[in-house]
Amino acid sequence: MSEPIVGPVHLVGIGGMHMSAIGQLLLERGIAVTGSDLRPSEFTARLERMGARVFEGHDAAYLGDPALVVTTAAAPEENPELVEARRRGIPVILRAEMVARLMEGKRVIAVAGAHGKTTTSSLVAFILKEAGLNPMYLLGGESPDLGGHAAWGDGEWCVVEADEYKRAFHEYDPEVAVITNVEPDHLDYYGTPEAYHEAFAVFAHRVREGGLLLCCADDPGARRVSDIAGDDPVRHETYGIEGVRYWMARDIALTGDGARFTVTRGGTPVGDLHAPIPGTHFVLNTLAATAVALHAGVPFGTIASAVASFRGARRRFERKGEAAGVLVMDDYAHHPTEVRNTIATARRRFPGRRLIGVYQPHTYSRIAYLWDEWTRCWEGLDEMVVLETYAAREAPLPGRSARDLAEAITDPGAHYAADFDEAANEAIALAQPGDVIFTIGAGDVTEVGPMILERLG
Repeated sequence: MSEPIVGPVHLVGIGGMHMSAIGQLLLERGIAVTGSDLRPSEFTARLERMGARVFEGHDAAYLGDPALVVTTAAAPEENPELVEARRRGIPVILRAEMVARLMEGKRVIAVAGAHGKTTTSSLVAFILKEAGLNPMYLLGGESPDLGGHAAWGDGEWCVVEADEYKRAFHEYDPEVAVITNVEPDHLDYYGTPEAYHEAFAVFAHRVREGGLLLCCADDPGARRVSDIAGDDPVRHETYGIEGVRYWMARDIALTGDGARFTVTRGGTPVGDLHAPIPGTHFVLNTLAATAVALHAGVPFGTIASAVASFRGARRRFERKGEAAGVLVMDDYAHHPTEVRNTIATARRRFPGRRLIGVYQPHTYSRIAYLWDEWTRCWEGLDEMVVLETYAAREAPLPGRSARDLAEAITDPGAHYAADFDEAANEAIALAQPGDVIFTIGAGDVTEVGPMILERLG
């Protein structure tokens, strides 16, 4: 057990999804919080309303006199606040280590995977809350059903989205671990697909003795991890819609308003679910959440009620508004597999309507190492705009720019836009009444949707 956390705690990168969750949990416990980020956001504003002191930009003077400094993995070693903290001998830890300390004493459910972890972890937390178990949770996206992305909770369970970036999830020792899929990503850090897969195998080995490892066996990568961890003293369960799995979704009926299916466990029917979001990927996420909730002792009827009312996670197939007969949607998809799922779901949800994508590439490295996939994952769109790359902390790579990508995409033909203003105008010029425009990407492309709606209105 770690030493009790005392404040003040200074958060470098406080405006990030995970870092702001830490700030919120600390403030809920009455611990003083300061922090800094490159620019203000809705998350920093929320923390300030709760009592945090937030600085814009990074400067050694912002450090103050904290007992502990927590930093995002994205912050460079030369960050002036980190340099000053180390010079003064103030402890500095990474975000994931802080999350692990916050979760101490809880029964941890950790949801990992290249895709689907935010939706799955949000649904697990929502089901547990609806069951009166009041879980602690730290999610990688805003949940409209839960009213945010973090809460302390006074129950025994904690639900955490187990992020694989820079092996963050290796800090956790869950009682229940879910692996939705393992498809190489973050190769700017891992270098090779083999290293990426190995990181998930290490995570699987961290499940506590007597715990549960739940893997989607329909995904080759997750199935491989389950096989590697087969000798661990934990319960192994698989889920899926193909072949023979311990948990299965049977008799699936996909419609424009969602999916209906029967849950079976070990070949025995458990009950029927109606998931209000269409797509087989959401069926799989719902099946995983159902298995976890049953493991936690939640009655199936409570699960079915929660699933039927679940609205998903923010920026996951999210409706932004409608103007001049044009519907604007937003989706966080930033991997070719996620893009394909989003387009397939859109085709079911909006049959007969033209689909226009406004895509913002997320980091030069991700576009480079998945280049071939990025050039051919857009089938199903009628028109497309490629916005300038969200670079994060990276420098451009020759031949792999957003303009290069727009030129390489042939189905559909893509238009390049240098900035938000140009992207909004291009999308409006392409749109007709009855069309659906999707803003797509993990960066700040979500800001384009409101611009389109305002100009159309």
